Amino acid sequence: MATTALWIVVIALMALGVIGTVVPVIPGAVLIFVGACLGGWIDDWTRVSWWTLGALGVLAIVSVIVDFVAASMGAKRLGASKHAMTGAAIGTFAGVFTGFWGLLFMPFVGAAIGEYVSLRNLERAGRVGLATGVGLLIGTAVKVALAFSMIGIFVAALLV
Repeated sequence: MATTALWIVVIALMALGVIGTVVPVIPGAVLIFVGACLGGWIDDWTRVSWWTLGALGVLAIVSVIVDFVAASMGAKRLGASKHAMTGAAIGTFAGVFTGFWGLLFMPFVGAAIGEYVSLRNLERAGRVGLATGVGLLIGTAVKVALAFSMIGIFVAALLV
């Protein structure tokens, strides 16, 4: 009975981790890694080895790095101002409280407003906002791929 409850916690941690790859406030890869550690412990490390956990840890670190780099990558490529980067961060934070569409569009809007405040050039502000958004979307796609890779490696370790 207790073991079943622990496996349910593992599944819940991993599911929450997948959600966290899209929702900025939830540390997705970290939750998946914690779930894998718990799963390895439940199984007394017979199928989930330390090598498996090491690989999952590396993927979790890569995911966290992608999270920090993604938004700034597109904007920096266009030479965005510090105001644009601050605006993107504020937009991302505000997007958490405004639902799915807010999560998608508030970082773009924040970056565009920040760039406009900095340079007073509407066309450039729009381009920086778009570049920031593209960077975020690419980063999210990479994080989702990493999350499913982590889960796949964990499941493969359990089944093999």
